[in-house]
Amino acid sequence: MKAAITTTAKYLPEEVLSNADFERMLDTNDEWIRTRTGIRERRILKDPEKATSYMCTEVARQLLDKRGITAEEIDLIIVATMTPDMSFPATACLVQGNIGANRAWGFDLSAACSGFVYGLYTGAQFIESGNCRKVMVIGADKMSSIIDFTDRATAILFGDGAAGVILEPASEEGYGVLDARLYSDGKNGREHLLMPAGGSLHPSSHETIDKRMHYIRQDGKQVFKAAVTSMADVAEEIMQRNGLTGDSIDWLVPHQANQRIIQATADRMGIGMEKVMMNIEYYGNTTAATVPICLAELDEQKKLQKGTNLVLASFGAGYTWGAIYVRWQ
Repeated sequence: MKAAITTTAKYLPEEVLSNADFERMLDTNDEWIRTRTGIRERRILKDPEKATSYMCTEVARQLLDKRGITAEEIDLIIVATMTPDMSFPATACLVQGNIGANRAWGFDLSAACSGFVYGLYTGAQFIESGNCRKVMVIGADKMSSIIDFTDRATAILFGDGAAGVILEPASEEGYGVLDARLYSDGKNGREHLLMPAGGSLHPSSHETIDKRMHYIRQDGKQVFKAAVTSMADVAEEIMQRNGLTGDSIDWLVPHQANQRIIQATADRMGIGMEKVMMNIEYYGNTTAATVPICLAELDEQKKLQKGTNLVLASFGAGYTWGAIYVRWQ
């Protein structure tokens, strides 16, 4: 029995940070940002009293309402994030408490921008094993909390947001989460995209704060090169494993990091951009939230019908990357 996505939901903060705002903050301009990334604006959770768990809770409540079920029916909550409210307890536990999912257990999953794809396949295994009937998987990040807004190389790229799904046993054979290929490469990826301090290697100190080590750091050229190759390779691999062609795929749902990376993936898959879900223009890179936000918007637009073939693809820090084949129920 495969796991099927039965409900989707998203949450995006109201505060908009546009390219014009960055023109007043940094030595950059709208055209430079748009031509290199495809981003025009992004959302920011400005309230310092609200963190990742707040966005996740908003998504969780929507999921329950849309599905017409109570929180007590949820068996497991997985939150994919690299910006948890705190090191512990897990953000998933905070969400569980907020919604009153008294029967559920939960945990956080850290795979950066690949977090939701990792989490979706992980959740699917609990459904397939028969141990769970309803699994909530949420991808969320408050990237504004770890962005150095004086660093032009990273500040323009990221936004805040959250989205998620409910997984349940598929009602028919041949539908749901049908296949996945997931990878990681800590040897080559560990130094090119990271937040150096805040963990056990470099605990918080005056020195780490003075050196701005609690912000994201990225070697853009190295990450771009690895992402273009890896995301396209894994998307092509999932097609070959499942006998898919460009014609048989209805939607590519890619991680929203850069429009050129997305284009390269679509080209390798042999599909036109009309079959690619993109919203990077409005939200930027919301890391673990990008793929589920895309799913939620496709669902809202009534573009997901029974039998719709989807390929989800991601690439993130670690390095982590992967692709999932889903046939919509």
